[in-house]
Amino acid sequence: MRKAIFATALLFIMAQGSALAQVKPETLVKQRQAVMTLHGKYMGQLGRMAQGREPYNASVAARNAGFLDALSKMPWDGFDPSTKDVKSRALPAVFSDPGKFKQAADRYQGEVAKLVAATKGGDEATVKSAIGAVGKACAGCHDDFQQPQ
Repeated sequence: MRKAIFATALLFIMAQGSALAQVKPETLVKQRQAVMTLHGKYMGQLGRMAQGREPYNASVAARNAGFLDALSKMPWDGFDPSTKDVKSRALPAVFSDPGKFKQAADRYQGEVAKLVAATKGGDEATVKSAIGAVGKACAGCHDDFQQPQ
């Protein structure tokens, strides 16, 4: 049921892409921040499992990986150049070096795809390694493109 609701919401959001030019820059920033907040929720639990701070649960890992897979496709249109002057933690490099930013986004999406595949294999060590790779992709992007808190 959750997957069906999530898929419907994702399709609705994707359909709105053609209306992107009509969206206020402040709204785009809020949307991308909301996606990142959800990413933190699902990645946080995976990270705790990978570090042994929470018991490993294969079904939760697979569910969270699936959610991350959908989320990994969502925030990027929210980094439209029209948002560069809106107060956020995005560094100017997001807009001055969009090629490098896209590479970081692609790396993240690729690592999430590997995580999804790992959860289907059922090997806990492989899943935990893939979780670590996603975490490194996140940290690399944040190091280069996000102001520290």
